[in-house]
Amino acid sequence: QLQLVESGGGLVQPGGSLRLSCAASGFTLDYYTIGWFRQAPGKEREGVSCISSSGGSTDYADSVKGRFTISRDNAKNTVYLHMNSLKSEDTAVYYCAATRQDFGSIWFRARPWSPVLYEHWGQGTQVTVSS
Repeated sequence: QLQLVESGGGLVQPGGSLRLSCAASGFTLDYYTIGWFRQAPGKEREGVSCISSSGGSTDYADSVKGRFTISRDNAKNTVYLHMNSLKSEDTAVYYCAATRQDFGSIWFRARPWSPVLYEHWGQGTQVTVSS
């Protein structure tokens, strides 16, 4: 069974940090572009960051640039989202997703945050930023 499992969420004070993990089981992430998305109550799901299969290319939403870093360890079949300088507006359920779309393809680069591009999704992990 193909599964993505997120972990690392929790309650953190503004300005704090968290590291989210996205572990795959039942398949290898080596050939997948991975995206992180988030959804706050009453809001649409939005793309946060994505990373190419090799880890050599990344992209970030403007709202998290300079604060979040995406990375991957294909040997561990895991992708990470390092979140620093967290703000209350970062509060959301965070999801990772996998797509066989090539990161560098015109098709993907035109719409990297389109959820329909991603074939596999995790169940999400809650991140709450509050004092």
